[in-house]
Amino acid sequence: MSMEGLYRTYQPLLFSLAYRMLGSVMDSEDIVQEAFITFDQLPNREQIENKKAYLCRIVTNRCLDLIRSSAKKREVYVGPWLPEPLLEIQNSPNDPSQVFLQQESISTAYLLLLQQLNATERAVFLLRDVFQYSYDEIAEILGKSNANCRQIFHRAKKSMEYDPMKQPSISMAESIVKEFVQSILNGNVNQLLDLISEDVAMYTDGGGKVKAARIPIFGAASVIQLLQSLLKMYAGKFSLSFTTVNGLPGVILTTDDHLQYVYSFAFNDNRIQTIYTVANPDKLRHLQ
Repeated sequence: MSMEGLYRTYQPLLFSLAYRMLGSVMDSEDIVQEAFITFDQLPNREQIENKKAYLCRIVTNRCLDLIRSSAKKREVYVGPWLPEPLLEIQNSPNDPSQVFLQQESISTAYLLLLQQLNATERAVFLLRDVFQYSYDEIAEILGKSNANCRQIFHRAKKSMEYDPMKQPSISMAESIVKEFVQSILNGNVNQLLDLISEDVAMYTDGGGKVKAARIPIFGAASVIQLLQSLLKMYAGKFSLSFTTVNGLPGVILTTDDHLQYVYSFAFNDNRIQTIYTVANPDKLRHLQ
């Protein structure tokens, strides 16, 4: 297969793996590009039988290196850290090359759970649980024993308490989000209280680059008050649009043709349980 064919076949898979590992669109794109360049420069690349596994190994190891090298930056990050939002993919919904990006394991809530795992646990868990690799293949990719990979996976799985079966359907989630936004715009507090959980939480990632809450906001009353304050602050200056953010219904707030906030949501019992707001301009650069 030509390099162009390899790229067309495996780029969606490799990007999806890197993005789940890192939570960064731009870093993932860079790593995938570097992986293909590295592979193209191998003198024996034609003799490599399992090219997909080899490319996965390059991407996984680059991700592990980046996670370790940026650990100190994460420790001093200002305010809550959220993954860079991945917006609705413009390809045909029936395009099989996008299947890895359409799975629910790309949601903000799921990505944040992954971030609680250490780098190696994250790699093993993703390769096994999301991408369905065998333990032998994972061992080959990571340079570890089969038995070690099994132990790492079972340890990681205990930390991943995410049940997609408890989430509303996409159509239901879309309806909830649209009603939620309309209720805010109309100032309908009673309807808002019906749409959000009593213990709803709101996380805003400004990264210290813009004015944003540096601690999570908890409770329906506090979250509604914050949203009403934002509405007054941007009165007459903003536009809202609905899109898919990380595989689930989300919202974009734009001011003066400049993307200001990207909202995504987690649900529980058909109510909004968590609101995730990305405002850090560095994390929105790929969308501007």
